[in-house]
Amino acid sequence: MTGTLDVAWNHGRTGEPPIQIHVYDENTVILRQSKTATYEAPFMFLLFGDERALLLDTGATEDSPLRETVDRLIAERHPSPGYGLVVAHSHPHGDHVAGDAQFEDRPDTVVVGHSPEAVHDFFGTEKCDLGGRELTILYSPGHHAAAITVFDPRTGFLLTGDTVLPGRLYVFDHAAFVSTMDQLVEFAESHPVTHVLGCHVEMRRRPRRDYAIGVTYQPDERAPQMTVAQLRAARDAAHAIKGRRGFHRFDDFVIVNEPRKRDVRRLLLRGYLAKALGRRKPPRIRTG
Repeated sequence: MTGTLDVAWNHGRTGEPPIQIHVYDENTVILRQSKTATYEAPFMFLLFGDERALLLDTGATEDSPLRETVDRLIAERHPSPGYGLVVAHSHPHGDHVAGDAQFEDRPDTVVVGHSPEAVHDFFGTEKCDLGGRELTILYSPGHHAAAITVFDPRTGFLLTGDTVLPGRLYVFDHAAFVSTMDQLVEFAESHPVTHVLGCHVEMRRRPRRDYAIGVTYQPDERAPQMTVAQLRAARDAAHAIKGRRGFHRFDDFVIVNEPRKRDVRRLLLRGYLAKALGRRKPPRIRTG
């Protein structure tokens, strides 16, 4: 079954649910936390196999109804006892692991650890077999040492976490990031990738324009999915900014390369001004 990503994603409207559920197909569900609950509004992915499901990321808040949402979705599709759940992470920054504790006492569940060693120990040969649905795991350092990218051949999704997305790409290890981007492009060009899906949306529809950090209403945000061509453009941009720290603005993303203290201050100042002025469309501060 081929699904659709033609979705009106919640973007901070009053009264929207704390978690939006989009059933891409009967065995693939995309979840998004509301920006009214957390400005991060991360996406999470629930992939079902015959024997177990993979939940990629647990969001940015501890008290979200994620556990009950996942339990209900599993019960609807695999009500038999013993069906397993793997809780893994695109990377272990706080806005992707905050809901882990909800799953620690869940039967037939494994919560993958946060360290690079724990991630490698669990996934090992870079495959994750859910039973009739084998995922490829690509280790993807640069944004975080324990970052992974997940390829699902059933949908063609390349799930890139915070490594590639329509927003700010925070690069904390440039050499590792470039190596990861080279790997991802090479992989995408030799596999049937349909969509590149990260975990956030921060870009507006207008090229080169992003929302300020902390903004909780994004009525003009882009769709989360990107193309292989955009992945290639991010790879080329990463190479081009070698040795140049700070902000670098491109049509579909902003690379924040090995940020210095003054870069972080500038980022936070822009968010503060947007909040102080009470503007839903925050002012733009030139950052590169």
